[in-house]
Amino acid sequence: MERDVSRVRQALVCVVVVNYNSGQFLRACIDALKRQTFGDFEAIIVDNASTDQSIEWLGGLPPNFRVHKMDHNAGFAKANNAAAAMTSADWIAMLNADACPDQHWLEKLMKAAGRYPDVAMFGSTLVSAERADILDGTGDSLYFAGIPWRSNTGAPISQIPPEGETFSVCAAASLVQKEWFDKVGGFDERFFCYLEDTDLAYRMRLLGQRCVQTPDSVALHMGSALSGGRYGDFSQFYGSRNRIWLFMKNTPLLLLLFSFPFFLAGQGALMAKAIVFGYGGPVIKGYLAAMAGLWPILKARRQVQRSATVGSLGIARALTWSPLKLLRRGADIRPM
Repeated sequence: MERDVSRVRQALVCVVVVNYNSGQFLRACIDALKRQTFGDFEAIIVDNASTDQSIEWLGGLPPNFRVHKMDHNAGFAKANNAAAAMTSADWIAMLNADACPDQHWLEKLMKAAGRYPDVAMFGSTLVSAERADILDGTGDSLYFAGIPWRSNTGAPISQIPPEGETFSVCAAASLVQKEWFDKVGGFDERFFCYLEDTDLAYRMRLLGQRCVQTPDSVALHMGSALSGGRYGDFSQFYGSRNRIWLFMKNTPLLLLLFSFPFFLAGQGALMAKAIVFGYGGPVIKGYLAAMAGLWPILKARRQVQRSATVGSLGIARALTWSPLKLLRRGADIRPM
């Protein structure tokens, strides 16, 4: 199901929505996208071979919307890369199928891009779709020992931090300059899903880029609704596996040597917690899969580190060092 947009003027932004059996979440997402106050965009809905008729439920789409069907479930990373290859827009906005953007969402992101012309990655405030007074996330932070987390998940909405720099944006609702997306090679498709956004931001940081978290660009988000929940087998397996790959692939050498003992201790603590709370199986499987696939990651590491212009000290400044922020899943937003 391809929509011919060859006669449509190239839009400034390409909004990419990846769908896999998203049901009515997708329809709500696309309906919200149609109501955006910023109109200079095209939308590509990449369907990962869904079987639930979620695409058919969309009905007719405006001329600037199109559907691209994959022949199998290629994952979030590969689906976004496929869409990025289909557009020549200046910006790529990523939006989860279980996210509903406020009507000013894209407008606010583009205004932030105007305020910071040297920044190529912008994140949105995610509010829980189930409780409007609770945050789902305000950017992604990374502890120096290789533990990432979505900041402020479950915190009151009154705790939205001011605009500032975060280590990484959450790809559930974000904006990336296509030139930089292409420069770092897009998402690492080996990640499939989970932490592919942090990996992308890390590689951009190694080349001197930064990420800005915008408080007034807002989207409602179900939060792992389509993958069995935060503690489901799917999210725990991919989160555990990709956490190891993220650290081993991107951490500059001196920082890697310093933090490696803390990294091992942190992974052990996370595994022990998983066993105690009854989801140890997928975590252990994720660790084993990480080890089995480590050699290609180490080969990729050589290329990433060879091209890096920012070293251990520069990356260390962007990491979170406070264990309290990690334990509280708090925000680590720095003034620009």
